[in-house]
Amino acid sequence: MELRIDGRVALVTGGSRGIGRAIATRLAGAGARVMITARKEDALRQTAGELAAGGAEVEWYAGNAGEPDTAARCVDTTVERFGGLDILVNNAATNPYFGKLVDLDEARAAKTLAVNQQAVLTWTSYAYKAAMAEGGGSVINISSIGGLSVEPGIGWYNVTKAAVLHLTRQLAFELGPAVRVNALAPGLVKTDFAKALWEKGGDAVASRLPLRRIGEPDDVARVALFLASDAASWMTGSVLVVDGGAMAMPSGGV
Repeated sequence: MELRIDGRVALVTGGSRGIGRAIATRLAGAGARVMITARKEDALRQTAGELAAGGAEVEWYAGNAGEPDTAARCVDTTVERFGGLDILVNNAATNPYFGKLVDLDEARAAKTLAVNQQAVLTWTSYAYKAAMAEGGGSVINISSIGGLSVEPGIGWYNVTKAAVLHLTRQLAFELGPAVRVNALAPGLVKTDFAKALWEKGGDAVASRLPLRRIGEPDDVARVALFLASDAASWMTGSVLVVDGGAMAMPSGGV
């Protein structure tokens, strides 16, 4: 079944690379006009150029997703340039710390919270007030299977991703029926962001997964397109796990 979202306007945070770029590509390929945002102008310009070369209508906005001013200006710019906003993908994330929670310093804790957790609420609030309250829409939050499990080293990152899951349910309750709010929880995906987790030990992880491979960004993007489309019109407050079967493993299996 071909999923189409022709004429709709999508905004993807962290949209210049990895999962965000793959989602922007999928949404554009299904007919959406897309705004991508991230911190680095060069990466945004390159991604936007490549999407436009394929026939997509795409714009970009540079800024830190964890800063409320960036969210406000980017949402306003999206509405001004495209005439509305129908789909928001809260994808931007950061993980500046690896280690035990008891050794985490306040600066890195605050940075992770600002980008991974608070930004989900901030961007959704601006999108809702600027366009979705009247026009309706779909919000897709990118969480992680880390928000559903316990892992060494990335505990604080996982705590923020667990918070995203509850934010998704709470926002779905508060913003319905005009806006649907759902989440994706990817497993290990081959992105630069997760390179330290898969570059050396990826084959061993893949060999234990039921589907015997680590994910690609487009594996997540295809499910994001489904959630953005009318095929998911009776879904809100849901969390879809996209992990090659990692969460279906026996305890301690991956």
